[in-house]
Amino acid sequence: MTEFTLWDILRNLLLATRWTIVLSLVSFVGGGLVGLLLLFLRISAHKAVRIFARCYIELFQGTPLLMQLFIAFFGLGLLGVDVPAWLAAGLALILWTAAFLAEIWRGCVEAIAKGQWEASASLGMGRLQQMRYVILPQAMKIAVPPTVGFSVQVVKGTALTSIIGFVELSKAGTVVTNATFQPFTVYGLVALIYFALCWPLSRSSQMLERKLNVAHRNH
Repeated sequence: MTEFTLWDILRNLLLATRWTIVLSLVSFVGGGLVGLLLLFLRISAHKAVRIFARCYIELFQGTPLLMQLFIAFFGLGLLGVDVPAWLAAGLALILWTAAFLAEIWRGCVEAIAKGQWEASASLGMGRLQQMRYVILPQAMKIAVPPTVGFSVQVVKGTALTSIIGFVELSKAGTVVTNATFQPFTVYGLVALIYFALCWPLSRSSQMLERKLNVAHRNH
């Protein structure tokens, strides 16, 4: 019987952690781009466009991420499309992340005083110009803390991708446990690694929020 040292276990988990980090970054960046598009649709002057964006957001926020992963992986397979686990995982997480970021950012945009819209409109700016030059620069300052905070949920959400066979930290924990028969040690290390990934993000979000509140009080 092969003996596994603590370093053997940790090394294998750290190798898998790379894919957790990569998937988190892809999901967050891709979700941010799609979320920005959804934000513009959500606040559009056209009712049909607003309804489409709202339905998209409510659909992805109102259904479990696990189900969305199943649909991305198995649903496309039923159409005859061979979907690798990494592609299904990335696609599902990007679409899921976009729905939440779009709603976070919409709240930040709506927090900007209406006078800013009226003042920019009086200068002859179109809606896109208003967003680009006046509203978004102000909304971004408000949006940073909750956006950074949500990144923690994205990192933890990657754990669900193990169910469709993507080998990230959570899946690696199961594989290593089956090989070593040391579930307490393995999953204890998995929990510590997730904590090491998420705690700095969570603390950063709290610090940014405090700085923002102090800045508002000073004004």
